[in-house]
Amino acid sequence: MNGTLQGSAQDSLILDVSDLSVAYGGKTALRNVTLNVVKNEIFGIIGPSGSGKTSFLKAINRMDAMTPGMSTTGNIRFQGYDTAKWRNLYSLRRRIGVVFPLPTGLPLSIYENVAFTPKIAGIHRKLELDAIVEKSLRRAALWDEVKDRLSSLGSLLSGGQQQRLTIARALSQDPDLLMLDEFSIAVDPVTTMRIEEVLRELKNEITIILVTNLVQQAERLADRTSFFLNGEMVEVGRTVDIFNGKASDSRTTDYVEGRFG
Repeated sequence: MNGTLQGSAQDSLILDVSDLSVAYGGKTALRNVTLNVVKNEIFGIIGPSGSGKTSFLKAINRMDAMTPGMSTTGNIRFQGYDTAKWRNLYSLRRRIGVVFPLPTGLPLSIYENVAFTPKIAGIHRKLELDAIVEKSLRRAALWDEVKDRLSSLGSLLSGGQQQRLTIARALSQDPDLLMLDEFSIAVDPVTTMRIEEVLRELKNEITIILVTNLVQQAERLADRTSFFLNGEMVEVGRTVDIFNGKASDSRTTDYVEGRFG
């Protein structure tokens, strides 16, 4: 199974990646990845540590522009536009939200954590900011837990709450694409399941790329799943096929069945 879609599915593409390679200081981390992501799907990326999953996300969000030594080749088209030619990278990143593994809340109140990006975008009316903060926290399933202490420091929240706060912060810019990199690594299983329910709901509104080392999480959530190994994309296919013995590459089957990784 290759990474491209055929027929009418092409019309619903939000992300079209071809021959993407990523290097750091001349050392290749990712080689010749070609895949597509469709609007309103959860697209899973699985693979062992060091397989290039995070590098893929960084390339999509044009972090090469702010990461010393990082370089990319190939082509990335987001909503039909070549990201290499995107003049204002801040506008690109407002449309592509990213949540990395450990909670990285700003040293601000819960309210200001969520309002930070909208303020940078020029929104300063309190009523408008209030609405954005509430909507974002509700979408991240955190509002009911924090609505009476919005002025408290975000850093005082539990690990799971901080993780949802970073999701709320990413959602505050109303992105079209949300990318999550090992979001469940720092939270307990109960919180993980709660966030998974959030993602199922969000799928109705936005597209999600989910990078996870928990293969069962990809099986539960992803519509399609890709398998990365040693800096290459081995294959991509329907999740139900990947996890039910219909993968096209035996390495994929070995990985999802726990024989290595």
